[in-house]
Amino acid sequence: MDHDDLAHWSKRAADWARDYHRGLRDRPVRAQTTPGATAARLPAAPPEQPEPMETIWADFQALVPDAMTHWQHPRFFAYFPANAAPASMLAEQLANTMAAQCMLWQTAPAATELEQVTVDWLRQALGLAPRFTGTIHDSATTATLSAVLTMRERALGWAGNAQGLSGQKRLRLYASAQTHSSVDKAARLSGIGQDNLVKVPTDATHAMDPRALEAAIRADLAAGYLPAGVILCVGGTGIGAIDRIAETLAIARAHHLYTHVDAAWAGSAMICPEFRPLWEGIDGADSIVTNPHKWLGVQFDCAVQFLADPAPQVHTLGLRPDYLETLGQSEVTDFNEWTVPLGRRFRALKLWFVLRAHGLEGLRARIRNHVAWAAEARDAIAALPGFEIVTEPRLSLFTFALDGDDATEALLKRVNDDGRIYLTQTRHQGRFVIRVQVGAFDCTREDVMMLPRVLAELSGAA
Repeated sequence: MDHDDLAHWSKRAADWARDYHRGLRDRPVRAQTTPGATAARLPAAPPEQPEPMETIWADFQALVPDAMTHWQHPRFFAYFPANAAPASMLAEQLANTMAAQCMLWQTAPAATELEQVTVDWLRQALGLAPRFTGTIHDSATTATLSAVLTMRERALGWAGNAQGLSGQKRLRLYASAQTHSSVDKAARLSGIGQDNLVKVPTDATHAMDPRALEAAIRADLAAGYLPAGVILCVGGTGIGAIDRIAETLAIARAHHLYTHVDAAWAGSAMICPEFRPLWEGIDGADSIVTNPHKWLGVQFDCAVQFLADPAPQVHTLGLRPDYLETLGQSEVTDFNEWTVPLGRRFRALKLWFVLRAHGLEGLRARIRNHVAWAAEARDAIAALPGFEIVTEPRLSLFTFALDGDDATEALLKRVNDDGRIYLTQTRHQGRFVIRVQVGAFDCTREDVMMLPRVLAELSGAA
């Protein structure tokens, strides 16, 4: 394939993309396949000779789409969405075409400066204080790891990178059980260790109890441990739990601890001013992550980490050998020093395209609709015989169950095998519950109200 061929096949791919999205409602949301089925249809060895693109294209159509779970399906109510607005798809195509490695300012000046500007646009949109700057990671997992590594180094007086953790005081991190498993992964990968991630008890609203946090920190200090940082959540993955940000940040500050807020999903909703009381006090955080790829239509992957002061993270993650210096330019920003990988994709382009193509008002309208439609679906499900709303909506996420775990699990299997909607589960206070999260970029009220209709039919409550 040469570039002339690419022009032809790009047009074919664009036509296929249009038809694919037009027909998503006719497809089952979750892949209707079994483990190993796709691999069994593929040759065991690579081709020795070039194959015609027509053959490759035909095999793609025959093998791939029907064996995919369709994340852009308007009735995808599972996990959190990984949305992709058409403007984002176009930007991603252009970024892929240039195929730049954006590790340094000199390797991608426009990418670096566009990242600085679009991150600040998003800061303004979310109502964060002007002191925040930031960078774009692949996912919130990497942003959280970056924050935890910074907590480690700051607590150790910047000695961990050079000396390792052997012989150092036992470090401690604090988070609630409602935080994402990426916090657990960060504790492991940072060398702090799972056993040193203290899961602080929560209150009746499932938020971290500030008094329990204070007690845990004081107990660790008395035991000779070294508290390093506090990780809070705004919109936990399980049930959408939201920590009491202002109160917990005040305690962390009193103990001079670095703080990170995981708002990967719910942070996007803060472009709507009426939702900002949910994270009141957020300007007191040291680090915040939100994922525009979850609820703002920016194609995965795009996780924005805001930093009140980037210096501690750059001190932790930065490394500038001679071959990465920009000669004659000592003050440029090289974002690889803010993140774990050296290599960086041009992620800012799709954020720039989406913010301009939809405007903040267009994005706010979508989020407000999702929240309103989730509340309407909640009421309709609550009215079905035998259904119980277990946790009330936090923005557009709520959970429900039948009487008994076995019945709830059996219903979930029927729903996902049926294919018209897609839901996932979690455990809450020992119960197996089904999550509903409304957030697909192209969903309509009619798509959301398919939830109670399908549940009524498959549970026998119709």
